[in-house]
Amino acid sequence: MSTLRVTETRYVVARDHERAKGLLAWISVVISDALVLDGLTLRRTRDGELRVSYPERTDGAGRRHPIVRPINEAARTAIEEQILQALFEALEGPP
Repeated sequence: MSTLRVTETRYVVARDHERAKGLLAWISVVISDALVLDGLTLRRTRDGELRVSYPERTDGAGRRHPIVRPINEAARTAIEEQILQALFEALEGPP
């Protein structure tokens, strides 16, 4: 797998009522100065873990389909670690 680099990260902190449900921030990233991923979210799971979620759509039958997603767990981890590092630096620590 080629090296994926998050070269730019922007975020908007979620509103209080969204934070109460685990949504911490809306995220937009640039990958390798070539691809913008918009509509990502930072969420805190019930177990307290921070996870990046990717946008999806729901079809007429109620099935969810990702619009964009990492191809495997290694890619997901590589992207997520870079996003979290950038956000922690911007926020001066974990949210």
